[in-house]
Amino acid sequence: MNTDDTRRRVKAHKALLDDVERATAAAKVFALLEKTAAFVMARNILMYHSLPDELSTHDFLDKWAGRKSFFLPRVNGVDLDILPYDRAELKLGAFNIEEPTGEGCISIGEMDMVIVPAVAYDRRGNRVGRGKGYYDRLLADTSATRIGIAYDFQLVDEIDVEPHDVGVDMVITDTRLLYTRNKKQR
Repeated sequence: MNTDDTRRRVKAHKALLDDVERATAAAKVFALLEKTAAFVMARNILMYHSLPDELSTHDFLDKWAGRKSFFLPRVNGVDLDILPYDRAELKLGAFNIEEPTGEGCISIGEMDMVIVPAVAYDRRGNRVGRGKGYYDRLLADTSATRIGIAYDFQLVDEIDVEPHDVGVDMVITDTRLLYTRNKKQR
């Protein structure tokens, strides 16, 4: 299945979910994430503030904000800046995503873990994003553990990969946790 077909199929499936199914899936995904050694050991975590059609990150950010150092991306041209998460300091930014405000940008090199959004993942950790390449550019410069979170139906058999694509080390869905072959050597 090509990238556009994958995006259409996943979008259609997401549209069928009700609020209870969305909340239940998010709770299961984050319960699995919390049990990983990568999460337990991570100090600085780059998350994202989910859009309505994505697996919600909001409750998880609120739950752990006082115990982990969370950071969120902010679109800056064709790149992403990384700023500390503060719920009170979010405002709508590019693509109607709530983004952090302020000037305290830090390097991706300071992250221990990156929770990576995507439209779909495959079992090898390859991902289909929204098509702008923001995360591919960002992830190319980190050795942090890269984790994809998704509904189980977002896991597909195979994704076509381009030379610039950067995959994840682990994919967590509401029914499983998969370690992939994308782990960078440190």
